[in-house]
Amino acid sequence: MKETLYRLFEHQYLGRDEAHRILQEITAGKYTEAQVASLITVFLMRNISVEELAGFRDALLEMRVPVDLNEYRPIDIVGTGGDGKNTFNISTAACFVVAGAGYPVVKHGNYGATSVSGASNVMEQHGMRFTTDVGQLRRSMEACRFAYLHAPLFNPALKAVAGVRKHLGVRTFFNMLGPLVNPILPTYQLLGVYNLPLLRLYNYTYQESGTQFAVVHSLDGYDEISLTDEFKVAMADKEKIYTPEMLGLPRCKASDLDGGETPEEAAHIFDAVLENRATVPQKNCVMVNAAFAIRVICPEKSIEECLAEARESLESGRALQVLRKALEINQAG
Repeated sequence: MKETLYRLFEHQYLGRDEAHRILQEITAGKYTEAQVASLITVFLMRNISVEELAGFRDALLEMRVPVDLNEYRPIDIVGTGGDGKNTFNISTAACFVVAGAGYPVVKHGNYGATSVSGASNVMEQHGMRFTTDVGQLRRSMEACRFAYLHAPLFNPALKAVAGVRKHLGVRTFFNMLGPLVNPILPTYQLLGVYNLPLLRLYNYTYQESGTQFAVVHSLDGYDEISLTDEFKVAMADKEKIYTPEMLGLPRCKASDLDGGETPEEAAHIFDAVLENRATVPQKNCVMVNAAFAIRVICPEKSIEECLAEARESLESGRALQVLRKALEINQAG
């Protein structure tokens, strides 16, 4: 590792095979926490290359716990995290809205490393028991079109670096990898990223993988559609910049989307959204992310149609029903 670090400090890049090997060796415990932290720090100081990202992804997918739910042709909605905005669990709430609208969702998530509450935090706050039992995951899909995959259970490398990531408390290349290593390799994906270089990187990576996708970025730095500013949406065949006003939605303020100071506070906001008693900005933000996810699945639909489906799912209570059924099937205890 010492020689590799020296090369990286001199602004050299890893090849795909070398990145693959290093991540395997991290998982095997061959390096100290200080060495892993140093490696992570390199990628805070410069952009990760396509080859490096591909090599790290290859290693994670090779080591994953296998699970096959692809007959459902599900979507995953996820942000890279690391935008420093501490928003409430917008992507996770959008997953339940999409499932409530009738589309299968397999959410791949983790504990928050750079924010108060990640997807796994909010699910745990509700008493969800995480599992690798494919039978139980299938029962959840059949009952409510939703299954939750807690990333460290399916990706041992993510578990191996969880402590280092938490202690650093800043975004790392593992934030970038998380969306690419959902172990079922979902048919569809809506991904939010915190800057434009990452949008281009993922756009290229997804096109190689064959996933049907959209990558979104709010131009003021959010890794989701925040409605606080213009936002860009990149798909395989086109890119477009939208304003909230183009969708008939008012702009939000940063304070409208704050996730609170504890996982408990974040869970209260999450519940308020799905129970249709949250603020208008909170609900609009979740609905617009759900709408673009539906558009990935149904590109023939207008975004206005997709937004109407998302609104109906939320306001009718169907999104909340999905949450309650998923918790009933996956209850801890």
